[in-house]
Amino acid sequence: MKHSPEFLEQTYDPRDPSPWLALYLDQSTPLSEEVKRAWLADSSSRSRQFVLPFIRPFARTLIVLFQVVKVFIPRVAFSRALHRLLAWGMENFIRPEANWLILRHFHLGSQILGFIAANAPVEVPTNPLRPGVIADVREDMFLVHDLNLYNFVIRLNQNLRAAGRELEPVARPDFSMIAPPPLRLEDMPRRGRNFLDLQSSIELFTPIYQLLLTDSDFWRATNSLQLDETIGLYVATILDARAHLMLVNNGHPLVPMSTLRAGFRLTLHGLSTEMAHAFLMARQQHQAVTQI
Repeated sequence: MKHSPEFLEQTYDPRDPSPWLALYLDQSTPLSEEVKRAWLADSSSRSRQFVLPFIRPFARTLIVLFQVVKVFIPRVAFSRALHRLLAWGMENFIRPEANWLILRHFHLGSQILGFIAANAPVEVPTNPLRPGVIADVREDMFLVHDLNLYNFVIRLNQNLRAAGRELEPVARPDFSMIAPPPLRLEDMPRRGRNFLDLQSSIELFTPIYQLLLTDSDFWRATNSLQLDETIGLYVATILDARAHLMLVNNGHPLVPMSTLRAGFRLTLHGLSTEMAHAFLMARQQHQAVTQI
C-alpha cells in the first residue's frame, strides 16, 4: 500500500492548486516534515471530508444526553473498560497516521514536562508515558496523561511558592530529554478497515470517554486543554521566547469552556504539542551548533 499522501502525487496545477500542498510546503510554523506529512495526509483523507460532518453532530448530541445521565450517576466509572475499548478502536478502525500521532502525543507531552522540570529552579517529579504499541494505552494511559498534567502544574507551583522562586529564562537550557519518539509510522495497523481520521476518531471517542468515566474525571480531562497556554508560558519563559505563544490555540486557562467542543479542542491540543516539541528540537539543535 502506498504511503505517500495523495496531494504529493498530484501534478501541481496553478489553476487548481491543492490547499494541502500549500500547507505542506509552508514553513512558517515549527513542525517536522514527517509529522506535517502524516498530519496533512490524515486531514486530507476522505474520512475527514465525508465522515466527520456526520460524526461531529452525532457525537455532540451524545455528550448532551450523557451529561443528563451523569447528573444522576456522576461517580460511576469503568476506566479499564474504557481504555480497552479505545485500544480496540485504535487497532481496528483508525488510520495509521492518526494512531502514530496519538502515540507520539504521550511521548511529546512527557518530554515537554520533563524539559520544564529540568530547567525549573526547584525539583519537580514527573511520570513519563512512553507507549511503544497501541496495546500500551490499555493501562489507563489517557486518564494518567491528564492526571500527570494537573499534578505537574500543582507540584511545580507549590515548590516554587515554598522556595520563593519563579520560572525565569535559562541561558543554556537542558534539552537532554527532547528527542524524536521511537515510533514508526509503518508499524501502525494498515488494514482496509483502518480508515477513520484523527478528528473523527476524537469526536467519536469523546462521548464514550464521558460515559465510562466519572463526571469529575471527564470535566478534568476536557479542561486540561485549557492548560496549553500555561505549559506554553512555562516553556516560553525558560527560552525567553514568548512571541511563539501565538501557536497556542486553546484560550485562557481561567475560562473553562463547554465540553461540547472538547473533540475539536483536543485536536488543537495535539497540534500545539507537536509544534512545541518541534520548536524545542530546533532550539536544541541551535544550542548544540553554538557549543561547537
